[in-house]
Amino acid sequence: MNDIRSNKRQRGFTLLETMIAMVILSFGILSVAAVYTQAIQASNSNQMSFIAQQKAQEAMETIFTARDSGTLTFTNIANVSQGGVFLDGPQPLCDAGPADDNCNIPNVIVTGPGPDNILGTADDTVINLNTWMTRTIAINPVNGTQRLNQVTVTVTYTYQGRRSQFVLVSYISGWA
Repeated sequence: MNDIRSNKRQRGFTLLETMIAMVILSFGILSVAAVYTQAIQASNSNQMSFIAQQKAQEAMETIFTARDSGTLTFTNIANVSQGGVFLDGPQPLCDAGPADDNCNIPNVIVTGPGPDNILGTADDTVINLNTWMTRTIAINPVNGTQRLNQVTVTVTYTYQGRRSQFVLVSYISGWA
């Protein structure tokens, strides 16, 4: 009778080879996780930068609207130190007003619906921007040109321990 058993030695993965493969795969997975984490951080940082940009644009639009609607005269569109109505230096972000902000109402952004899952109701999830954003409006006359001011809006914010800012520069004339 023929013996069914083979004299050839069967080979497979050894425990050492399996452990080395697991270490290599672990490094690969951890690398992917690190890249994913950095992508999420970059996305959040870009979101904060976008909010700062929009808040600077909102302030600029408020100034132009106040001039165009006659709420402010051109001589009032200046910093307080120059006889105008806009406060000097960094200010907290508050509810936008026709001349300057109404700090009785904090400036917030809505991040999602509340427990009722309906956006636009009183229970919406909001973030108060006053805790980490300030805005500076600097209005300076342009030398050699009458009735023309340079308006610089700077929104400064701190996100994840890093201080950043967005600067928007425009010009406003005395003619609407």
